[in-house]
Amino acid sequence: MNTDRPREKLAAEGVAALNDVELLAALLGTGAGRLPVAELAAGLLRDFGGLRGLLQARQDALLRQRGLGPAKSAKLLAVLELSRRYLHEMLVRGSPIESPEVTEQYLKSVLRDHPHEVFACLFLDTRHRVIAFEELFHGTIDGATVYPRVVAEKALRHGAAALIAAHNHPSGVSEPSLADQAITRRLKDALALLDIRLLDHFVIGDGRPVSMAARGML
Repeated sequence: MNTDRPREKLAAEGVAALNDVELLAALLGTGAGRLPVAELAAGLLRDFGGLRGLLQARQDALLRQRGLGPAKSAKLLAVLELSRRYLHEMLVRGSPIESPEVTEQYLKSVLRDHPHEVFACLFLDTRHRVIAFEELFHGTIDGATVYPRVVAEKALRHGAAALIAAHNHPSGVSEPSLADQAITRRLKDALALLDIRLLDHFVIGDGRPVSMAARGML
């Protein structure tokens, strides 16, 4: 069964059997004019450098592509947002956070592809269930200025008993810097005065997020 009939392959073999071109073709549904859907999908992946680049593309960039109109562009824009909401729903509706993997996946989905540094927090109750997620500080590509007082005020406003901090490295390198370690210590000390626990601080890059708690940096 070839890539020109991805939906039939999906029905016969399951979604995991589809390669990236076939999966994208199944989502798009149809080609454009004389351009078959498989060729449209392959061209999009080539032009954007793969699925990550395609799903992070802005709407104006998508609309400039041959064969993509408003309807197909909307489908692509919706895919990433659906995945983010799915991961968030797993955190919010689930049991107290017991799976670092789910937390890492969610934080990576919302922070990894920012063009500048963003510092955010997951605020948790006494049972470590998610109360809220907020992006608190936005910086340049060189870094973000983080104020522990503001984080503490937000935690009090949410009635949080604990929190997980996270920020991205636009360079893609997730190794914590000396500045990351310093702000983590300051943040932990400030929150401790209010009897609020800093459970972890994740650094988000291209690979797996780095847990500073796992590194013994808290």
